[in-house]
Amino acid sequence: MSTEIIQLLVIGLAAGIAGGMFGIGGGAIMVPAMVLLMGMDQKFATGTSLAAQVLPIGILGAIVYQRNGNLNIRDAVLIAAGLVVGNLFGALFANQPFISSEVMKKLYGIFLFGIGFRYLFFR
Repeated sequence: MSTEIIQLLVIGLAAGIAGGMFGIGGGAIMVPAMVLLMGMDQKFATGTSLAAQVLPIGILGAIVYQRNGNLNIRDAVLIAAGLVVGNLFGALFANQPFISSEVMKKLYGIFLFGIGFRYLFFR
């Protein structure tokens, strides 16, 4: 399996876990990961993220990005595969008795701070 395929599956898995834990994924996980880790163009990453989430939330946006050449269907399908598994793992983790709402708030804050810091100060 190629490094690119593994990266895309891991992005989907991470977004799925965050989705299961915090109800987030596309703009907060997939797009930054594709831009910052894989070097994708911001619009291309956004289009691919929308396509990965296509059922039911991203279909219209994904069509616009596809028409403008800013979408990779194969990448979107691979990310979607990771999303399915990751959402399950994230939800299972977040609903453990030893994970309180306070812990969840702190984890989410750390995550958002890390993404914001990376966007502001690194390429």
